[in-house]
Amino acid sequence: MYLILNIVCFTTAKILLNHTNRLSYYRSIMDDLSMIASAISDEGISPNDTTEILQKYQTNDIRVANLKYFFRKYNSPLYDIAHVFVEKADEYTFDYRLLPAIAMQESNLCKYIPDNSHNCWGWGIYGNKVTRFNSYEEAIDTISRGIKKNYIDQGLTTPEEIMSKYTPPSTGSWANGVNTFLKVIE
Repeated sequence: MYLILNIVCFTTAKILLNHTNRLSYYRSIMDDLSMIASAISDEGISPNDTTEILQKYQTNDIRVANLKYFFRKYNSPLYDIAHVFVEKADEYTFDYRLLPAIAMQESNLCKYIPDNSHNCWGWGIYGNKVTRFNSYEEAIDTISRGIKKNYIDQGLTTPEEIMSKYTPPSTGSWANGVNTFLKVIE
């Protein structure tokens, strides 16, 4: 009887936690909608003429929405610039999920980075050396260009191949992590 009671309590706790996570996600969506409503109000746009302001906040590219969901889920500061990842991936012709997956592997989506570096990718960070960028956008552009030139164009296209040059000491855990996050973003 005690075992059954423990299983019921554990299952109930798991359901409540999942419910809490969903509520948190929906609150984030409501915050976005509140921001849009505030922008409409601040700009003095009548409720009948909101199409222009709503278009400013929406996207027709599911990849941007996909990244926004991923960034929001993990409370990343990259949420507002999800479109930059897609633009740069298109410009340099590689999978739009690659840089976010590397950022998740390297810094938990920018939660653990050197102060004032905007470097969520561990790009040029080794020993006492830290490569710093003025903004996340600058970092995304520089790293996208570098990934294209130094990896993709050299035939290193999979996380396993990229790992051999990006983080040579790794015995496979880096590529496994990046592959896992690529799947999460799908």
